[in-house]
Amino acid sequence: MNFIKQLLPIGFILLTAIGCKVGEGYVRPTIIDIESYYGNSIHSDSISVNQTHLADVNWQDYFEDSTLIALIDSALVNNFDLQREIQRIGIGDQIFQQSKANFYPSLGFSPFGVNREYFSENFNNFGSNRARRNHGENPPGTFYTERLAYTTSLFASWEIDLWGKLRWQKEAAQASFMQSQEFQKAVQTAIVAEVASTYYNMLMINSQIAVAERNLELGRSTLEIVKLQFQADETTSLAIQQTESQMLRAESLIPQLERSYILLENRLNQLLGRFPQPIDIQQNLEDVAFDDRYVTGVPLELISNRPDIAAAEYQLIASNAQVGINHAMRYPSLVLDASTGLNSFIFESFLNPMGSGFAMFNGAVFQPIFQNKRLKANYNIAVAERELAELDFRDNVVVAVREVSDALITIEKLQEEYSIAFRRIIVATKGVQDASLLFQSGFANYLEVITAQEDALQSELDLADLKRQIILANIELYRSLGGGWK
Repeated sequence: MNFIKQLLPIGFILLTAIGCKVGEGYVRPTIIDIESYYGNSIHSDSISVNQTHLADVNWQDYFEDSTLIALIDSALVNNFDLQREIQRIGIGDQIFQQSKANFYPSLGFSPFGVNREYFSENFNNFGSNRARRNHGENPPGTFYTERLAYTTSLFASWEIDLWGKLRWQKEAAQASFMQSQEFQKAVQTAIVAEVASTYYNMLMINSQIAVAERNLELGRSTLEIVKLQFQADETTSLAIQQTESQMLRAESLIPQLERSYILLENRLNQLLGRFPQPIDIQQNLEDVAFDDRYVTGVPLELISNRPDIAAAEYQLIASNAQVGINHAMRYPSLVLDASTGLNSFIFESFLNPMGSGFAMFNGAVFQPIFQNKRLKANYNIAVAERELAELDFRDNVVVAVREVSDALITIEKLQEEYSIAFRRIIVATKGVQDASLLFQSGFANYLEVITAQEDALQSELDLADLKRQIILANIELYRSLGGGWK
């Protein structure tokens, strides 16, 4: 009872000290609330049915192509980058659990121990030998047992979190763990976007190959007509050479496009975590369309939507906690040690707790004195790193808003360009038809036919490329808003 009374003041002091925590709690940096930004009003007039934020749309709903959905599903399971991030999340979780364990005492148990010390007559043990001589005894001339003890003990050590060092360590570990989860989301978003972009690039090349093949057939027909005219002495051999040259140029475009297609196919297989193999694609580029009835959101919503911004904020939280850790390291630390067990020099009475039991309790305060300069430098470094982390966070927000604005403006201007290119296709196609009719009737020469065919070929290739750019801009808008990880 007296022992408990003696511990009560110590317990009161500990409870009071545990309430202390140096350092400043995390507060999100002030960000200007921009309700509108350049390009944000582009889609506002078309939003009338669905008020869901684009970033909240599941990628399976955003991409309606079943083949693409199956490819993305496979990539999210087998992609090596994503698997690495999942492993890092597991490591971060273990570090976080480790930080929580710092609050508990460290316990140890020694089941049984024997301590036997042998001395001789001239061993440097003057006190023991002098005591023997004072009692009329001579120390043995050979090795003899001076001390013998049988022990078993349970011991504990506990560092009291006086200044919040352990609490800051836990907060830093938790922020790092959450950051690893955001990294995994960011990788998933990037994978979804890259798989989709690669897939639509392959669709574009398929479309361009079809255009090149149609143009090749048209060139062959023109060449046959020119040859017939040459046989009838209505034209020269130069017409045959130039017409055939134009046809071969269109034909050479096909293997170039096929090579690009296979390289994209190999890249897509790599994203899916597998060796190169053919991918069956049935979709046509002309049939692809995206729903524009979604809200893009305001910049502050990007903080919760974009994984890279969330990761930057968790890094800032961890850096702020590291400041608290280094601040607390400059103050005294209190460590409590306690042990209890049995100790006896007679084995027969070893298990008798009344005669062999012992208990010890120690407390020690450690104050760094000669390390103050080093600890202060560590603190100043931590403060500077926190400032860098805040700059990174702000920069990520600005970059995110810029990327959203870029994507919106790109979509708007590409759609205008696509409309012009589509009208150009109509004109070029009619030009080819008219030139062919006039050529067959003798009212146009072969150069006019070749020029019309080249213009039509380039117009169709450009139209397919513009369609691809519009699709990729929509994917980039989806990614820049933080979509694809939910």
